[in-house]
Amino acid sequence: MDTTNLKLSPLDPETAHNSYVVQAGDPFVLEIAKGQFVRIVDLEGNQAVDTIFYNARDYSDRYSAQDTIREQSNIYLTTETRLLSTNGNLLLTIVADTCGRHDTLGGACAAESNMVRYDLGKRYMHACRNSFLKGLQLWNHGMEKKDITSNINFFMNVPVTSEGQLTFEDGVSDAGKYVELQADMDVLMVISNCPQLNNPCNGYNPTPVQILVWEANV
Repeated sequence: MDTTNLKLSPLDPETAHNSYVVQAGDPFVLEIAKGQFVRIVDLEGNQAVDTIFYNARDYSDRYSAQDTIREQSNIYLTTETRLLSTNGNLLLTIVADTCGRHDTLGGACAAESNMVRYDLGKRYMHACRNSFLKGLQLWNHGMEKKDITSNINFFMNVPVTSEGQLTFEDGVSDAGKYVELQADMDVLMVISNCPQLNNPCNGYNPTPVQILVWEANV
């Protein structure tokens, strides 16, 4: 793990404007205003947090893994990474990170991928795409399955082999590690707190995470 981009945040959790706990496997949806800070905390360690960001004023403009990777010339995300949208807008910037790196290539687990990767019987296990869809339905602003786009897997460890293959390995996060972002425009954050039990991304034990939000003028 590259530790050169580790950075502590000066923000005190006690002064957060809002605090939420997202249970393992649950969706979470929150609109974040321009300038606000949002921190995702891995409460127990080794948890994967699948996350999609949308332009809150135009949901067709959403996080682009391709543009973000190209802009920073790095397949992993960490401090100072600028998250770009499909229209080239700057959505958020990672301003603090105590984990070291985050994945944006591995995608989100789905019933279909569980079946293909692991076993036919795994098809009926809960998956992140189910949580994303449930979150969009609960948000009830006209988005549906086709609006589930490329995502970030915060805290997830997905090394790329010399042959260009992705592998899912034990996480690189520990209890209390966090990643913090500042919104560069009004954004919608949709989280699936991953329920995956078939690979080591969650240590075979999905756990809760905490979401903290601070106002822009802290």
